Amino acid sequence: MFRTHFSAGILALGLIGSALGGTLGLAGGSSAAQAADDVKVQLDWVVRGDHAMFFVAKEKGYFAANGINVTEIRKGTGSPDALRLVANGNADFGFGDLPTLVVTRSQGLPVTAIAAVNQRSPLAMISLAKHKTLNSPADLKGLNIGIHPAGSTYIFFKALLAANGMSEKDLTESSVSPPYENYLLLGRVDSVPGYIDAEVPELEAKAGGPGSLSVMLGSKFGYDVYGSGLFTSEKIVKEKPDLAKRFVAAYLKAFADVVKDPKGAAEIIAKANPEYAGKVDVLQQQLEADIASTFSSADGKAPLGAMTKEEWNKTIDVLQQQGALKQPVAVDSVYTDAFLK
Repeated sequence: MFRTHFSAGILALGLIGSALGGTLGLAGGSSAAQAADDVKVQLDWVVRGDHAMFFVAKEKGYFAANGINVTEIRKGTGSPDALRLVANGNADFGFGDLPTLVVTRSQGLPVTAIAAVNQRSPLAMISLAKHKTLNSPADLKGLNIGIHPAGSTYIFFKALLAANGMSEKDLTESSVSPPYENYLLLGRVDSVPGYIDAEVPELEAKAGGPGSLSVMLGSKFGYDVYGSGLFTSEKIVKEKPDLAKRFVAAYLKAFADVVKDPKGAAEIIAKANPEYAGKVDVLQQQLEADIASTFSSADGKAPLGAMTKEEWNKTIDVLQQQGALKQPVAVDSVYTDAFLK
């Protein structure tokens, strides 16, 4: 059931049929329009390119057309916190690292993935090209790695080492606090983990432009997992499946627009977040990195946002085999594709 809200003027003119365009129906043929569902969205971090779908769907009226009023799109402090806030009902839908969702789900947090935005992980190890070129994980040996000992980048870092027969004893670790990329620019560490669709474009601009960074994608060296994605609480999946279905429908429509026009999407982000007015180019570069490397599956055949049991099993297996997942977790508890169909 789709719900939407119409003004009294539209009702008086009897334009409900044309406004709905034959796509949104009222339950039981009721003549009274119902109010839109208020929804809060929790991001994993400060706004970046891969958050564009939320802003595009709101700006272009896709949420409204599906009977949803997004009241907040809140910045976050990391995937673990975003997952907790959605799980306890402080937000209705969230965006964050899906391997981190698996880990927290194994610890009993009631959250469920409902769309995989990054079919391949955008996480990478990054160094300044003038100091060190990273061609393979073996090049990390002996380096001083700046690492925040929690969250998605730490899970990635440990799993990448394990996948390539290495351990933390093969290098030096320096515990750093976000934004830890600054430690790399200041020369205090040799390499840091980061997202090619977040930190890399901003770092590159500060480090000297194209070619100033050496970037080693984890997905090319054994970190074969989903990246970030859309999730909600188990409560919404069970008690409000219609809301989840409508939210995903609007989100995926915006997703297609973002892929077709990353510059336009970046401009919409900046319009909604005036503090980013001078960063449209960076936001566009972040999106273009995703379009080139992570939004599509390896074979290019998976639809935007798609999830399969086979790929989720791969993600869980990687986390288990590489020591990031301490407790077993059932794949069917981690995700549902019901709202993608």
